[in-house]
Amino acid sequence: MNSPISIYALGGLCEVGKNTYCIESDDSLIIIDAGVMFPEAGLPGVSYVIPDYSRLKNARQKIKALIITHGHEDHIGGIPFLVQNLHIPVIYAPRLAAALIKHKLQDMRIRETVNIVEYDSDTELELSEFKVSFFHVTHSIPDAFGVVIDTPQGRIVHTGDFKIDLTPVGRQFDLEKLCKIGSEGVDLLLSDSTNAEIEGYTPSETNVLNSIQEIFDNAPGRLILSTFSSNISRIQQVVQVAVNSGRYVSIIGRSMENAVQIARDFGYITIPDSRLIPIEEVKLRKGKDVCILCTGSQGEPMAALSRIANGENKDIQIYPGDTVVFSSSAIPGNGVFIDRVVNQLTRKGATVLTNSVLYAVHSSGHPSKQELRLMIKLINPSYFMPIHGDYRMLKIHGQIAKSVGVKKDNIFIMKNGDTIVLYKNKVHEGPSFTCEPVYIDGRDINGVSTSIIHDREIMKNDGIVIVNVGIDSKANKLIFDPVVISRAFIYNDENLLDDISKLLKEKLVSLLAKKSTFNEIKTTIKNVTAQYVYRKTERQPMIIPVVMDKLE
Repeated sequence: MNSPISIYALGGLCEVGKNTYCIESDDSLIIIDAGVMFPEAGLPGVSYVIPDYSRLKNARQKIKALIITHGHEDHIGGIPFLVQNLHIPVIYAPRLAAALIKHKLQDMRIRETVNIVEYDSDTELELSEFKVSFFHVTHSIPDAFGVVIDTPQGRIVHTGDFKIDLTPVGRQFDLEKLCKIGSEGVDLLLSDSTNAEIEGYTPSETNVLNSIQEIFDNAPGRLILSTFSSNISRIQQVVQVAVNSGRYVSIIGRSMENAVQIARDFGYITIPDSRLIPIEEVKLRKGKDVCILCTGSQGEPMAALSRIANGENKDIQIYPGDTVVFSSSAIPGNGVFIDRVVNQLTRKGATVLTNSVLYAVHSSGHPSKQELRLMIKLINPSYFMPIHGDYRMLKIHGQIAKSVGVKKDNIFIMKNGDTIVLYKNKVHEGPSFTCEPVYIDGRDINGVSTSIIHDREIMKNDGIVIVNVGIDSKANKLIFDPVVISRAFIYNDENLLDDISKLLKEKLVSLLAKKSTFNEIKTTIKNVTAQYVYRKTERQPMIIPVVMDKLE
């Protein structure tokens, strides 16, 4: 029980998403959160990005629990893949997050038995030598918590995602408990960095209510509002204003429907059954009497709003007079997708509103600089490691910590796979390990490698050239001239393909005369074709040689 404590991330450092943090001793390991990251435009065919769980597989006998801070996808979305990779003895989660996890596991048809136990701010856990307790924070989803881990070597505090909202929608931030934790002494603080670039305080969620009310008052026809399905606080505000304005609410998008139903079951969203109508009934109501809540605020091609914008939803078409609201901020990399959907909606006559100075239709759930300063001052840690953010966010958060009294040498800006070590109330850097992202295509838990993603990118940008060659390996001769086919590379240029075929025929006849191996033949085909194509076109398509041998 006197071993050093290693702290590291499998995801969440130098990126926004797939938050997965680990606290490990010689005998025990606890995981905090298991999130996914959604793919950017440069990841063709990828559904999710998750961490590499190899480190956890190697330490599977030590795992005591997975602790979830709240129910957002970048904190719970990786659970179905994690539990299929290795056994997790128990998952501790807040009430709403626990329900969302259970539904997610059921929806993804996970057969493994998963023990999910709910916790609240009064819960105290003993997980081998680790003692774990919790404090409630305000965020854009109810039941969000920070975590306190007391170890034999010192105390660690993990804030989870938070903002210090003094007028929240729902339960208050537990500032009194936070002050008590800080007064007792904290060795290491891990804190959310997502808004570290923004000065001041993050606006309260209730500030958005006035803008939403103004939009409802001014919308002449149907109002279509898109946000994250897990932004329960925002959905409750919209529902509240819709009901008060005499509008009926219809919900589109499977994830939105599931989240709203679960939140209604727990009382986090309140709407009379009489005001909730199926999408098929929308056309039967006057436009000014309808509010539609849907997914797709990030411009995702298959989400509800994109399908509506493209005319692919049989029940909802866009008409002049419709008002469409994007009630979220753009995730980095999604701007192109969002702009495409906004343009489509605008062409069809809709008024489109996004977050701006004129309309505060979104408030972040993450802390700005003043809240970060306040968190560090209240906790008063000896050592500090910023988490959950791109590198620049982590760096700025480190500078903030220094400005409020944390020693420069006690601030650790790390990346996934880097380790820091807590021993006798002191922290130093430890060894690093490889921790590459894993790309999930569909529901295959094995994922695809970075090299496959690279190949897909080549095919998307430069196309593909397939070369079919028939040989008689016994006689060492060609059976037919090489057949060259291109896809997504060059169109209507038969001369180029014919020239490649002639050049390859000449090279292969010479090569076969030397009784070459199949590997030498394939390598020659790839090299000769690639060099000739680049010389003529300055393009680098994927070259696929197909060599067929004559049967006896």
